[in-house]
Amino acid sequence: MDRAGILSSQEGPVPQQIVAAPGALALIGSGETSRSGRQAFAALFASLAPPVRIAILETPAGFQPNAALVARKLGDFLREHLPEYRPEVRYVPARRRASVYDPDAPLVAEPLEWADCIVAGPGSPTYMIRQLVGTLTWQLVVTRWQTGTRLAFASAAAIAVSRFALPVYEIFKAGADLHWNAGLDLLGPLGYSLAIVPHWNNREGGEELDTSRCFMGQERFAALLRLLPPETVVLGLDEHTTCLLDFASGSARVLGVGSVTILAQGIERQIKRGQSFPLAWLKTEPLLRSANS
Repeated sequence: MDRAGILSSQEGPVPQQIVAAPGALALIGSGETSRSGRQAFAALFASLAPPVRIAILETPAGFQPNAALVARKLGDFLREHLPEYRPEVRYVPARRRASVYDPDAPLVAEPLEWADCIVAGPGSPTYMIRQLVGTLTWQLVVTRWQTGTRLAFASAAAIAVSRFALPVYEIFKAGADLHWNAGLDLLGPLGYSLAIVPHWNNREGGEELDTSRCFMGQERFAALLRLLPPETVVLGLDEHTTCLLDFASGSARVLGVGSVTILAQGIERQIKRGQSFPLAWLKTEPLLRSANS
């Protein structure tokens, strides 16, 4: 398949100019409501004065009848397991365009103006992209982040904010041909071209089915890699593992129980828990130079 055909017909977002150092960004492979998730949120909140104000986006699971419950379970976890930060939680029910929960409705998006940290988690990455691209809700997320608000995106939400988003359900469940979708491209204005892949070391398929690489398996994911433009960097996040990006220091830390894998043009780097790496490695040329030095 030609690289020009890897994207869906959906247009990507218009890049926005970065005017200040963005806030820290936690990309969580899975387990946001587990012990490893608590570690990730504690690191993200570390320098914030209590009470920490958290806005939870309901969009990734907005197609589910229990979308509100999914978000509230995450909010309950934050309140119960991070009491030292005295979390105050509000919800952003930006579930579907042209509905009472329209992402373009100011009242729906309003908690984003209030928050110190914006969080989104499980669901469908392609649904999240379709509902948010070009909307007031997404514009506010980006604007707040660019001026210092912290972000945490887990699982489906981490995929959705990529430049190239993996359509997991469409391929794994519905048998669609291998392809990538245009993502929300959060980091594009900073010069990154990322495909963020959580559940990197998933083993739910057991001995019978390789479900690593976010349920794609190694063989199928190798074919997906060949569809990406050469400047793309793949950021693989193990289960219960977080990559915490600090743009002020220009570095990232790996938290949790596993590793982070960086892939580009045949170069692979694995960064284990507790280790740090320069954010420059998330761009192809610096990564290649580091491999040859």
